Amino acid sequence: MEAVAEQQKIRVLVAKPGLDGPRSRRQGHRPRPARCRMEVIYTGLRQTPEMIVNAALQEDVHVIGLSILSGAHNAMFPA
Repeated sequence: MEAVAEQQKIRVLVAKPGLDGPRSRRQGHRPRPARCRMEVIYTGLRQTPEMIVNAALQEDVHVIGLSILSGAHNAMFPA
């Protein structure tokens, strides 16, 4: 039964591109995804778009979540 539950988990990659904010914000949201059958993979601070995409491909995630509090999203992700 647990194997079926593991297969149903949504895998989410959370990244903080550039020089964006402290880690403490991300840590406060960790319990909620676990209750919602989500597995959260955190890449850390100062990620480039290429690093984020590579991590998402390696981890075989369903969703990429970005936290950009610096306002640099248009410069970092023009497309």
